[in-house]
Amino acid sequence: MIIYVNGEEHHYADNTSVADVIANLGLTTKKIAVELNKEILPFQYYANQMLQTEDRLEIVHAIGGGQDDTFVLAGVTYHSRLLVGTGKYKDMEETRLAIEASGAQIVTVAIRRTNIGQHQGEPNLLDVISPDKYTILPNTAGCYTAEDAVRTCRLGRELLGGHKLVKLEVLADQKTLFPDVAQTYIAAEMLVKEGFDVMVYTNDDPIAAKRLEDIGCVAVMPLAAPIGSGLGIRNPYNILTIVENASVPILVDAGVGTASDAAIAMELGCAGVLMNTAIAEAKNPILMATAMRKGIEAGRSAFLAGRMPRKRFASASSPIDGLFF
Repeated sequence: MIIYVNGEEHHYADNTSVADVIANLGLTTKKIAVELNKEILPFQYYANQMLQTEDRLEIVHAIGGGQDDTFVLAGVTYHSRLLVGTGKYKDMEETRLAIEASGAQIVTVAIRRTNIGQHQGEPNLLDVISPDKYTILPNTAGCYTAEDAVRTCRLGRELLGGHKLVKLEVLADQKTLFPDVAQTYIAAEMLVKEGFDVMVYTNDDPIAAKRLEDIGCVAVMPLAAPIGSGLGIRNPYNILTIVENASVPILVDAGVGTASDAAIAMELGCAGVLMNTAIAEAKNPILMATAMRKGIEAGRSAFLAGRMPRKRFASASSPIDGLFF
């Protein structure tokens, strides 16, 4: 016979009781409440209450308040909105501890020529940050042409066993490390055609950001300020415009200096923030990683809560009614 449990169709033999259904679903030891055909069924009747075809059961339990605030990137759901890099730490152990403290699930790595004996005993980064624990995001840091960036992504995919998610950046010059947007367009088009899921570093130009989205990038990552500068978000209204016009995740990339910068990015509605230098060059990188995680969480909560409107003049928080003078 057909029984509907929480709206889903199930098939059971005749003479099946409510207790049989609960046992079949593995809920015997759970604290639950049951409604049969929109009527509450007390616990003591579960064993004797026989079901008939097309009966409807609703089985509920208690959950914590709040909401599951996740974001989706290339079809994968993530809980942490903080993405971190792996450069500039004093050693692998500090790298590992800082990444753990950040709570990040996505970790960026650069692709470089391997050690073939010139540095005896040099550790491998992937021995410290396991692909089984983190989403490893190969990036094209150091590339100044579309050709080099595409080659690097192909090598990264091979290194990680067919992993398609990459972070594309094509730089214009060594002094500013600003993106070469024209070369970035070319590389993005090539990579998307080859089946890569491209997260792309760009400037804070809303037009460029929208074009990269239209090319097929799964996330657009405008800079807050020059890479490694720690200057914070220089053009918040540009970032806000990019966010408002986008239908893919927007993540601030580059220029964050401290936790308040991360919070501001999230308050603007960004899906996340990617950072490296702000953590690695802090006096205490592990503590700063923790601060960045909290800054991301605070900024996201503030965005969801909705800030009060800005006002030109004061507005007393205590009522005037009832004053005795």
